[in-house]
Amino acid sequence: MNVSVILCTYNRCQSLAKALESLAASVVPAAMEWEILVTDNNSTDGTRAVVEKFSELHPGRFRYLFESKQGKSYALNTAIRESHGEILAFVDDDVAVEPDWLTNLTSVLNDSKWAGAGGRILPPPDFSPPRWLALKGPYNMGGVLCAQFDLGEASAELKEAPYGTNMAFRKEIFHKYGGFRTDLGPRPGSELRNEDTEFGRRVFAGGERLCYVPSAVVYHSVPKERVHKRFFLHWWFAYGRAHKREEAFPTAKIWGIRRYYLTLPSIALRVFLPQAFRWLIARDPHERFRLQCTAWLTLGTMAEVWSQAVSGRIVPPKNPATESGTLS
Repeated sequence: MNVSVILCTYNRCQSLAKALESLAASVVPAAMEWEILVTDNNSTDGTRAVVEKFSELHPGRFRYLFESKQGKSYALNTAIRESHGEILAFVDDDVAVEPDWLTNLTSVLNDSKWAGAGGRILPPPDFSPPRWLALKGPYNMGGVLCAQFDLGEASAELKEAPYGTNMAFRKEIFHKYGGFRTDLGPRPGSELRNEDTEFGRRVFAGGERLCYVPSAVVYHSVPKERVHKRFFLHWWFAYGRAHKREEAFPTAKIWGIRRYYLTLPSIALRVFLPQAFRWLIARDPHERFRLQCTAWLTLGTMAEVWSQAVSGRIVPPKNPATESGTLS
């Protein structure tokens, strides 16, 4: 099996070094041919020097790529085009992988019924959340804090899209469904994400099957700036915008007015106001904060509705997956 590990990075040379160190310690079968592609998305720090150091320490294992067009999706699509592997595994620059992560994540793809796989993403073992933040139960916010993805100890078929810091797909899947949408994904000045989960949902819509691999574990760092309520509110607002951007926008008119404009008051009255009321009267701190975040998600949805209506971009591109061009 030929495997390419894809890691995109931007101005995080310190955390990048830790991530590459954990990847270099991977234990894989002798028959596996594998490489690690690090795509520098126009960094201005010591990113290139870090990758070159690892390339010297591990000849033939690490490969440095450069993508000047700002945006994670551009960097991901560049790495996909340049990859040599039949299987593409994805990881971020702020995680540490367990030694058997790559083997466990990709080995299930020996079975042709799976188009891809997703593993567990956990916070560092020593992390202790503040009292207002739940990492388990109905008000779990771990997905925002550290892209937490934990569906239990048993392997199973995935019913939801995996997260980009711990997933793998056959390369042919990208040729079949296109690359990551370039109007989604983080970039300087924007936290619109969903480029990873949108791709997963696109694959599901095509009838493909994905496997959950609980033994493929990565630990996602938790920067201090994330352990604040304002970070979560900003994230949920951006998520509301990104989620709405995935949808097709209606062009029909009611009484000569684009139906899209009428969506705003409808969302405000039917969704936002009830959410805000429940948030204000909730007593449990976990429930209260979760409801506040949900209200911010709705505000983000409304902001995207307004932005799309004002800009006139009512219908997304025919093939939004490849706005930046094909992967070939």
